[in-house]
Amino acid sequence: MKKFLALALAALTFTGAYAQEGKKDSVNKNKPVFTTIKENKITSIKDQNRSGTCWAYSTLSYFESEILKKTGKTYDLCESFVANKTYMDRAIQVVRLHGDCQFSQGGSCYDPLFCLKHYGICPEEAMPLPGTLYGDSLNNFNEFFSLMEPYVAAIAKSSEKKISSQWKVGLQGILDAYLGKCPEKFKYEGKEYTPKSFAASLGLNFDDYVTITSYTHHPFYTQFAVEVQDNWRNPLSYNVPMDEMMRIIDNAISEGYCIAWGGDVSEEGFTRKGLAYAYDTKKIQGLSGSDAAKWLRLERTKKAELYDSLGCTAPEITPTQEMRQERFDNWELTDDHGMLIFGIAKDQNGKEYYMVKNSWGEFGDYKGIWYMTKTFIAANTMDYMVNKNAIPKDIRKKLGI
Repeated sequence: MKKFLALALAALTFTGAYAQEGKKDSVNKNKPVFTTIKENKITSIKDQNRSGTCWAYSTLSYFESEILKKTGKTYDLCESFVANKTYMDRAIQVVRLHGDCQFSQGGSCYDPLFCLKHYGICPEEAMPLPGTLYGDSLNNFNEFFSLMEPYVAAIAKSSEKKISSQWKVGLQGILDAYLGKCPEKFKYEGKEYTPKSFAASLGLNFDDYVTITSYTHHPFYTQFAVEVQDNWRNPLSYNVPMDEMMRIIDNAISEGYCIAWGGDVSEEGFTRKGLAYAYDTKKIQGLSGSDAAKWLRLERTKKAELYDSLGCTAPEITPTQEMRQERFDNWELTDDHGMLIFGIAKDQNGKEYYMVKNSWGEFGDYKGIWYMTKTFIAANTMDYMVNKNAIPKDIRKKLGI
């Protein structure tokens, strides 16, 4: 998920501007008014700040919600622990392949699951808080990755016939300097744990979690590794038709489960105000009384003003399986961001939205929550993680799980 960092920075940049627009929104008759249909329990809003770790924040938030559902206990699991372990594993993979894969800040929802299963986890308080080791109050990976990327590249592209293992020692030093050392033991609520024993104490069965996607370049009801660079561990996802992909989400929410969602938020319909629509721009052009030539010349801010004025009345596309595949193949449907779907709401016109927890702090009109239409999710989902027990029985039977 590559673009989320730039999007997060843009969100911070526009905070002041949107604060000034609050009065306009209050009189916009098209601003959605939401009624909650179903809302599952989530933990507090976090802020990934200037780090490409939405995959860690969203997926650990997902597991925190799973724990809440199963045990009623609230945990704050440590993103820095997962990042420390994952970046070392990814560097080893890059070196093993002589640099023929990408080393970057991004990842997938499978990375935290892999970490929980193989390394364990610790609570947030068992490691230095984000940014504090270098005098910041939140994560800022600019300097961190400006050191790591050339370091890993130098080893991966080395002309030596044999490399030593000491490069791992040096890289671990960088990881520990910016993220903190992963503890071997720690105390939590008066009891001593190792990361593995702590993970085992959470009450989850880590074999319950599967990922779902929907594309036609692989047969339905089979598994394949979704072909995006940040899916570098190549975990397999179950491939289902688009309508069943959506049925699984709806069934999960109705049964009290959340979804660790990954998808495209670079579309114009994903607003910094906490809304997401799959705009039908051709219909909007007609509503605005402009032709295509004039529309293309409009500044981005002018387009945004028009979209905002339409609010919940903005026409949306009708997503299709063919559209999803075409957009994936031509690089339009991209792997940008990870978030947590935890509920369903409807607006004053009856349109349904998913309630989605972001990791940009309490930003936007809804304090860190996004309302994303079902149409937007259908069109822009790359893949998502779900508890297999939340999948409708008829679909589970087709998948053999």
